Amino acid sequence: MADFLDETPSTDDSKRCERAFLVGVQTPEMAEGEAAELMAELQELVENLRIGVVGTELVNLRRPTPATLLGSGKTEELIAAAKAVDADLIVFDDRLSPAQQRNWEKLSGIAVIDREEVILDIFADRAHTREAVLQVALARMEYSLPRLTRAWTHLSRQRGKGKMGGEGETQLEQDRRLVNDRIIRLKRELIEVQKQRGVQRHKRQRVPVPTASIVGYTNAGKSSLLNALTGAHVLAEDKLFATLDPTTRQLHLRGNHKLLVTDTVGFIRRLPHGLVEAFKATLEETIVADFLIHVLDVTNPGFEKHLTTTLSVLEELGAADKTIVTVFNKIDVAKPADLRRAKHLVPDALFISAHTGAGLDTLETRLVELIADTFQSSELLVPHDRYDVVARLHQLGHIQEQEHRDGGTYLRGRFPPAQSGYFAPFVLKK
Repeated sequence: MADFLDETPSTDDSKRCERAFLVGVQTPEMAEGEAAELMAELQELVENLRIGVVGTELVNLRRPTPATLLGSGKTEELIAAAKAVDADLIVFDDRLSPAQQRNWEKLSGIAVIDREEVILDIFADRAHTREAVLQVALARMEYSLPRLTRAWTHLSRQRGKGKMGGEGETQLEQDRRLVNDRIIRLKRELIEVQKQRGVQRHKRQRVPVPTASIVGYTNAGKSSLLNALTGAHVLAEDKLFATLDPTTRQLHLRGNHKLLVTDTVGFIRRLPHGLVEAFKATLEETIVADFLIHVLDVTNPGFEKHLTTTLSVLEELGAADKTIVTVFNKIDVAKPADLRRAKHLVPDALFISAHTGAGLDTLETRLVELIADTFQSSELLVPHDRYDVVARLHQLGHIQEQEHRDGGTYLRGRFPPAQSGYFAPFVLKK
């Protein structure tokens, strides 16, 4: 990631923050207790940045104020509370405008960020492929552009030497132009990378193997499920956003079925809209997939909200109409009450443990059924001298019956409609 950071505007006064004070906001529109759930999630996000949490406070907010969101009295109270625990960072669970962020930092003399910036930092820390790095860089540039006047920033200011602008151009103008130029370059690079991914996907689709994407809330066990199904070795850690890069592996199922399974980035409540846009190329695997495997952590108290969040993001991506197999994971450590609640929420859901393998056979059976539903059943008679066709049909579909007859090799099976032109000359007329 250093290649894009080195080219972007860092203040010399920026330093590593180690002690965070978290502020959550409960509004009248939110369900009772929702702010507390989000606060717990924010704490895990912050700790994922290796920053210790030294204090938290929930604020009941009736009406936001333009200057600091919370009002002058509550603002002074929270600043005092943060300083009392020697915090060097205040983190808001709600989104702060650039002006509110600047005002908080001016009043407190402490670095102030919001949930969106925390998530951006985690994404920057976890991105590895060229595309993911570019997507994160673009999201960070667009987020930082209106915040260049902040005292604390992740952008590094490279002072201009004449060529950066005219003598009358201020440092802020230079920085803004620098960031705008970088945004343009990142978008161009992303277009090229996405073209390359399109070519790779087209090559995969030449051999019409059905595709499925594993989606769900972050840390639900998506990568663990991919590993359990396919024997892959994808990073699977017990932390939010353990991996951001999509990984595709081939799954061999009963009946000679094959399935390409892709692990996608996890969803989260209040995922910054800019990141949804920036990661559409990564998440587009969910759009082109034949069906989706939605994984939920049955042990998480908020799995109802996780279900809603994921379905909402899928709708935003244009993938909500896909066939979805809902899977509750981690049944090996679940309480009976959790299982009952999950069955009531999604009656046709499957229950598995990617850790122990429990329930995976049922999931594989469901996948075979879904694949079969997308194929058409046909009876074929292939001449004896066309064993190349017989071999190809075994690769393309699911052969249910095969026998040698006087006129050729008889085959009954299900084959992908996209290949009907290939096997149509051999179809037996009824």
